[in-house]
Amino acid sequence: MAFPVRRCALVGRLSDPRVAESVAALLPHLSARQVQVIVGEDAPLGQTGQHVLRVAEREIGAHADLVIAIGGDGTLLYAAGLVARHGVPLLGINRGRLGFLTDVMPQDMFVCVDAALQGRLQADERPLLAACLRSANGQPVAEALALNDVVLQKHATGRMLDFETKVDGDYVNTHAGDGIIVASATGSTAYALSCGGPIIEPHLDVLVMTPICPHTLSDRPIVVSARSLIEVELLERPDTYAQVACDGIVLGEIAPGDRLQVKSAAERITLLHPDGHDYYRLLRSKLHWGRGSFER
Repeated sequence: MAFPVRRCALVGRLSDPRVAESVAALLPHLSARQVQVIVGEDAPLGQTGQHVLRVAEREIGAHADLVIAIGGDGTLLYAAGLVARHGVPLLGINRGRLGFLTDVMPQDMFVCVDAALQGRLQADERPLLAACLRSANGQPVAEALALNDVVLQKHATGRMLDFETKVDGDYVNTHAGDGIIVASATGSTAYALSCGGPIIEPHLDVLVMTPICPHTLSDRPIVVSARSLIEVELLERPDTYAQVACDGIVLGEIAPGDRLQVKSAAERITLLHPDGHDYYRLLRSKLHWGRGSFER
């Protein structure tokens, strides 16, 4: 990434008034710093967006030096998918609810954006997951990258799924339940956490496999090396309907006999954090730890 930044893309759901407010404030701020603003071709900016460059949203990563994601963690995950193959850093402005990944608060937005333009923020590289959905005959059907997690889940039915897991070709277990999450360390505080998975420090080189509503209480999360290849095969069961999602975006349907393969990707994402960013302080804030007499 070259500094100072000359091309900056804004990504967010502009139908949300809070996001639209931040975008409207950033447009003149960036323009005053001679930064070309890039938005998706369908972004509803009105008269305030007359001097921005509109491109197909899927091409934002190829045009921008920096991407600012405005919204919640879902917005940042979506933006990560746009830049994953381009090495473009991401800055997250929190206009959502939780904000594990979008850690810049609105009142700090201008200061942090200026620091990002000048290369003065902390760069934090995070690994990505590579998912491949294969048919029963072994042919690849769909592939995608994910920052948080790859999920096999039941679809359009209340019935449980039966599926088998392997790690590096070694049989692990045959499961019954609503599905399974394969999460990166970054994604350990997302869906996997709500299903009972562990919190993993984001720079540990591991993956976590977390069953979703398992039929047996002994079916517990497993942490494996990030160098592992994880395979999940859906087994035959009456009225089996399942799908695979990467960071909440559906990759495709999976049928009995099909296999999902997940491994660490060669690509990585760079998140930008304000000076003084502290992962454990973030955990305390979001999970309401340390609220007693010993709170710092």
